[in-house]
Amino acid sequence: MKVVIPDDYQDMVHRLSCFDLLQGHDVVRYREPAADFEQLVQRLQSAEVVVAIRERVDYSRALIDRLPNLRLIALVGRAATTIDYAACADRGVLVSTGASNSPHAPAELTLALMMASRRNIVVEAERMRRGEWPCTLSHRLAGSTLGIFGLGNIGSLVARGGAGMGMKVLVWGQDSSAKRAADAGYEVAASKADLFARSDVLSLHVRLRDDTRGIVGPADLALMKPTALLINTSRAELVQPGALLAALRTGRPGFAAVDVYEEEPITGGNHPFLAMPNVVCTPHLGWAEWDNFELYFRECFEQIVAYAKGETLRLAPALKGKV
Repeated sequence: MKVVIPDDYQDMVHRLSCFDLLQGHDVVRYREPAADFEQLVQRLQSAEVVVAIRERVDYSRALIDRLPNLRLIALVGRAATTIDYAACADRGVLVSTGASNSPHAPAELTLALMMASRRNIVVEAERMRRGEWPCTLSHRLAGSTLGIFGLGNIGSLVARGGAGMGMKVLVWGQDSSAKRAADAGYEVAASKADLFARSDVLSLHVRLRDDTRGIVGPADLALMKPTALLINTSRAELVQPGALLAALRTGRPGFAAVDVYEEEPITGGNHPFLAMPNVVCTPHLGWAEWDNFELYFRECFEQIVAYAKGETLRLAPALKGKV
């Protein structure tokens, strides 16, 4: 089968041990994103199977209608918000998914970003490279309040890490978050406003859905302390467009650490966050580590092998019973 991987940004999928599962198939990989829609169509025109790496490509109806040979979108991971499942059902295109959820890598990155920002690690390391001697004061974590917006699998690991460093954990989210917080001995905020107002570090761990898109707005951010840090390693769309940039320019919060963006990839150094010394930016590294990639891509490739053999697939819930 013709298998196309349109968005291997790290240029490393072929280096995974699980890539051997695709032996015997005609596999084409692209590292650089398509320059425009027409180039994307051209790259995928002959594909029978497309490997969808998270939300790197928008599999819209307009795109799916232009791909006459497409039979399967093999999703890396368990969910994606950029696939038009109705269009897939109409065209008889299957969407297979992964089964695993590995929260450790994004939790580790969240904690790393927290320490990097609060202790001025990035700023001071760059100053030393320029021959300067560090001279700024940073913010201690112990004794400060770590706000967790969404105490799921990832948020729970971040909370444990913060608590282990002597931080006071404050939680807000759905009823399930409140229950987990009570079970773990964490304080539950009186409201979302209380969470934003009291947190010295506030980390977002809410799953992106229609009802959570834009759940953080200017009014929430305006409640934060001038010394506070907002961390987003979840999804950029949880924050209303432009709200965090505007808030940082007004000084509430005073700091941000960001791993996700409304449009990715960011190239050329042209994002306004990159010019702000109070913002630490990383290129969507939350899930990007070897063990995670081996796990998620293996599940994806196993679904492709199963499809080639005519075996039952693990279909996206939105397609069950429709194709």
